[in-house]
Amino acid sequence: MTKKITSLFFVAMSFALVSAPAAMAAEEGGKGDPIALAAIMIAAGLAIGLAALGTGIGQGHAIKGATEGVSRNPGASGKILTTMLIGLAMVESLAIYALVVSLILLFANPFKAML
Repeated sequence: MTKKITSLFFVAMSFALVSAPAAMAAEEGGKGDPIALAAIMIAAGLAIGLAALGTGIGQGHAIKGATEGVSRNPGASGKILTTMLIGLAMVESLAIYALVVSLILLFANPFKAML
C-alpha cells in the first residue's frame, strides 16, 4: 500500500514539474504551447484527484473511529460528534486548497507573468 501511494505521489510530482517549465516557455501573445496546456490540465486533474482520494481516506478513518467510540461509550456521543466534525472540516480543507490551486492553474495561468 505504501509503495503504491509513494509511486502515485512521484508520478503526480513529475507531471507538475514537467508542466511548469513548458508553460513558462509559452509565447506571450499567442495561446501558448498545446503540450504545456495539456500538461497543466493533467497536473490540475491529478492534484484534485489525489486530494480527493486523501480526504476520502482520512474522513473514512475519522468516521470509523467516531462510530467505534460512540459504540463503546454512548454517553460521550456529543463530545465525539463535535470533535469529529471539527476534524472533518480540517481534513476537507486539503481538498479545498487543491481545488483552488487547480483552478488557478487552469484559469489564471500564473506562469504567464514569468515570461
